Amino acid sequence: MTFDYQAARLTMVESQVRTSDVTDYLVQDAMRIAPREELCPGKAAIAYADADIEYAPGLYLLRPRAIGKLLQAIKPLAHEKALAISAPYGAQVLRIAGLQVDEIAADKTPAKNAYQVIVVEGAVAEVPAAWTAALAEGGRMAVILRSGPMGKAHLFARTDGRVVSYEAFDAAAAFLPGHEPKSQFAF
Repeated sequence: MTFDYQAARLTMVESQVRTSDVTDYLVQDAMRIAPREELCPGKAAIAYADADIEYAPGLYLLRPRAIGKLLQAIKPLAHEKALAISAPYGAQVLRIAGLQVDEIAADKTPAKNAYQVIVVEGAVAEVPAAWTAALAEGGRMAVILRSGPMGKAHLFARTDGRVVSYEAFDAAAAFLPGHEPKSQFAF
């Protein structure tokens, strides 16, 4: 008997994504199609579980709830130019939603003023200036900032040449390698 990944995708959206107030139909529909199992070599059977799944050493797919809420927060529109930073599942979903997507690792520097949408699939202690500099006018970026055991998803937007941000929701995520909090000496 083969595993029914299409049924697993539908169940994931209905039980983990929609129940977490992800109401954007573009995001929901793309998540119903995106083959998350292809990103989890050797772990395809758990690709749709409510868990962070390691897809490469030190890199994790976000839980479906978290990535769904991040994508909804940035309000992607078909035909926009997007950047997925260490975000293979986010990239899949955005492509299916009709966006042009570039992908880079978290340690790479993106082009300046180039993207309307940026999604980061992992937590960081601080958002690198190069990431906010990559936002085009009107661009939006969703990233999880974390200093302790729990993080907060933040939405950054470039408006009138300035970057503003606000907290969107609570989110747990593993730190992206190299983006952990810097240790401080204390007595």
